[in-house]
Amino acid sequence: MNTNDISFERKRPDVYGDAHPKALLRAIQEDGDYLLQLANQHIVAGDQLDQNTMKQLFRLAAKIESNPKRFSSPLQNKILISAFYEPSTRTRLSFESAWHRLGGDIMSITDRSTTGIAKGEALADVAEMFNNYGDCVVLRDNQQSSLYEMMDALRIPIINAGNGLDEHPTQALADLYAIFKWRPELLDASSGAQIKIGVIGVPNKMRTVRSLLKGLSVFAHAVSELVIIHDAASSAELFAPGQREQLSQRGIKVTTSTELNDCLPSLDVVYINAISWEGDTFHTYGDAFHLHAKSPLKADAIILHPLARGEELSTELDHTPHNWYFSQARGAVFLRMALLTCMVERAERVIDVV
Repeated sequence: MNTNDISFERKRPDVYGDAHPKALLRAIQEDGDYLLQLANQHIVAGDQLDQNTMKQLFRLAAKIESNPKRFSSPLQNKILISAFYEPSTRTRLSFESAWHRLGGDIMSITDRSTTGIAKGEALADVAEMFNNYGDCVVLRDNQQSSLYEMMDALRIPIINAGNGLDEHPTQALADLYAIFKWRPELLDASSGAQIKIGVIGVPNKMRTVRSLLKGLSVFAHAVSELVIIHDAASSAELFAPGQREQLSQRGIKVTTSTELNDCLPSLDVVYINAISWEGDTFHTYGDAFHLHAKSPLKADAIILHPLARGEELSTELDHTPHNWYFSQARGAVFLRMALLTCMVERAERVIDVV
C-alpha cells in the first residue's frame, strides 16, 4: 500500500483469467421466445428455469456485457421496488446498478422498521400496495415464508434475493454464468466436456450453495462429480431431507469429504462459502478450511465465492488466474440486467440488438 500515490488506473482490468463473454455469446444461438416467457414468472428457485431458458438468459447477459452502452434505455419509465430487510452489499447494489444502467428508476427500502410491517401490516397488504407503486420487486428477507406470502397478492414479478436459509436463485445464475464464460463448451451435452466441482460449504444451511446445486442439476451433463467439502461437525446436518437424492436422480454424482487439500488437486472449480444467515444473525461453518497461495490447486482451476469473504479466501489469490470470484461478482450485474429486462416485458427491446 502506497499512501503517497493517490492516482488510479481507469483501464486496469478488474478480473483475471479469460473472462470475456464473447466466446459464450458465440456458443449459443439466439432464440428470443424463451426470454419472452420470463415476463409471466416470479424468480423463486435455482432450478425453476429449464436449460434452454437459462442458455438464452446467459446469452443476453453476454451480449449486454460485451457492449453495455447499447443497452442504456430498455427500462425507461419502469420502477423497481428494492426491498432488502437483511444486510446486503453486492446483491442489492448489483440489482440497483443493473436497473439504473438500463434506464429505470428505483424505490429502495433497507429497514423493515421504517415500513408498515413494523406496525403489524400483513405482507399480503404490502404486496398489494407494491402493485400500485412499481413494476418489479426484489426482496431479501430473513424469513423464508415472506416471499411466498407476498407472491399470492402480487400482480407484478418478484425476485427472491435471499429468503432465510432457503434460496438465492440469481446468485446461482450468476455463478453458472461465470462457469460457462470460462468453459462455453460445457453448454453442449454432445461435446462430452465435463468438470469436477468442489463446494466448500453446507448445502442445508447456505442458500447460495442450495441454489447453486439446483442450478447445476439443470446442466448435469457438464458435471463429472460434485464434491461437498465440509467439517466433521456439519456431517449430521450436511443435506436437507431429499436434497442429495434429488441431485443424484438428476444425474449428478455426489461425494463428500472432510479433507480439503486431498480434494483440491483434482478439482476444476472450487466454490467456497463460509457464512450462513440464520434468523437475525449469521453463522460461520468450516473455519478450518482456507484457500491461499500454497493451496494445492490445479494449474487451471478457478475459484468462485459469492462474497463477502473472510479468512477462508486469502487475498494472496486475488492476482492469480484462479481468481474468478471478481468476474463472478461483476458478471452478476449483467446477468441481472438481462433477467430484469425480460421480467418487465421489455425483452423485445433487446432481442436482435447487435
